Formats: sequence, C-alpha cells, structure tokens
Amino acid sequence: NLQVSPEKENSQGEVQVSVDVTNTGKRTGDEVVQLYIKDKVSSVTTYVMQLRGFERITLEPGEKKTLHFVLHPEHLALLDKNMNYTVEPGAFEVLAGSSSEDIKLKKEFIIE
Repeated sequence: NLQVSPEKENSQGEVQVSVDVTNTGKRTGDEVVQLYIKDKVSSVTTYVMQLRGFERITLEPGEKKTLHFVLHPEHLALLDKNMNYTVEPGAFEVLAGSSSEDIKLKKEFIIE
C-alpha cells in the first residue's frame, strides 16, 4: 500500500509518502524499509536511483505499521549543466523495499 500525495506537485512543494509493512511470519522481526527516488527523465545524467529515506521497525507476528516519509525539494534536486541545484519538471518514481536490489513497491508522481 504505497501512497504518494500529491501525485502532482510544483518544484518547491513537499511530497508525502506512506507505506504499510506487515509481519507475515510467526516470530517478532525487524525490517529496514528503504525509500528510493528515480528521476525518469533529466537534462543531465543522474544516478539510476537515490536513497532518500529509511526506517527500522520491529513488528510482532501479524502486526502492520504504516511508515511516513516526506520528500523535500532538495531530495529531488540535481546539479544541472550550469552546476546549479534545481528541481526539474517531469516524472519521478518512488521505490520502497528492503534494499536497492529488493524493491517491492513503485509509484510515480509528477513535478510541474
């Protein structure tokens, strides 16, 4: 249940992200939920994805928790060709998982 709000925002706005995590096992367990961001199209070459938040939680068997993250403009900024930090308009993707190689959920949002 990955939620992104709003799905369209201006370059100076904040994007709220929430994700549900459930322990489906029979024992108490810990999980580190990692939040990545991917700029779908940019004017310069960027990383494939960038870590923008993480949280470690402990869950009892069958327990579900909702984690909340906030993406600020600086989380979406890149160095443009003139070496200025800027938030470019376009599509971004939020990815959540246990690691960069174990992405479980994805959702897109737009910066206008």
